[in-house]
Amino acid sequence: MFQSILHHRAASGQDCSGLCCTKIEDFGVKAGHLEIFSHVNLHIHCGQLTAIIGPNGAGKSTLLRAILGELPHTGKLHYVDAKGKHTGNPVIGYVPQYLRFDVSSPTSVMDIFMACLSKRPVWLCSAGSLRPRVMEHLARVKAEHLIDRRLGALSGGELQRVLLALALDPLPDLLLLDEPVSGVDRNGRELFYEIVSELRAKEDMAILLVSHDLGLVARHADQVVLMDKGVLVNGTPEEVFRDARTKQIFGMPEIGMGEGGLA
Repeated sequence: MFQSILHHRAASGQDCSGLCCTKIEDFGVKAGHLEIFSHVNLHIHCGQLTAIIGPNGAGKSTLLRAILGELPHTGKLHYVDAKGKHTGNPVIGYVPQYLRFDVSSPTSVMDIFMACLSKRPVWLCSAGSLRPRVMEHLARVKAEHLIDRRLGALSGGELQRVLLALALDPLPDLLLLDEPVSGVDRNGRELFYEIVSELRAKEDMAILLVSHDLGLVARHADQVVLMDKGVLVNGTPEEVFRDARTKQIFGMPEIGMGEGGLA
């Protein structure tokens, strides 16, 4: 149940011209003879949030799974840090859209951290030794007060912040967010995006987000990618939302960039 939250190591790649960045080069995925997407090329700088938007079935979540190495794919993933010393094998954190678990289970937030962070069975672990570490990561997402709460007693927004805290241990070079606030109320969505924005600024990490919430994407993303079986448009939020292909796909004849996002 916890495998999707754990960190992954991607295949080593080449230099990214001395900048801290992740390059996704010519990615493609097929299911038998069906082509899910092809020729996806993205350049994600550290300290930036890149949002992927598109219709259902466009291949957005499949792209994240390919980056994680969970699906066979064509193309290469290249990473280099700001000093050009750490190339290839980026640490990747991942937050899924939801976590399937038995809501009646007594499993607590502390229990799930112990299961993910320790190589020993949970019943043999010392909660005391791990508790300061868990509190530190929960504090990053404004959730330290949830450490002893049952998972089944968490709201949707609280659970997603806990999953985000898990994805930050160890601190990733690339953070993947797959519709992380789908079904979360407005306040929970706003808080989640505020935390992600703080992480982007303080930790200088590259963030790749799949989202259907165009208003929050417009407000928080540095780069937006419109995807439908491949990359259709790639640019700033204003450039992508004003493109005719975006308007056609989302059925919005007029998309503007107001102070609160789309107008």
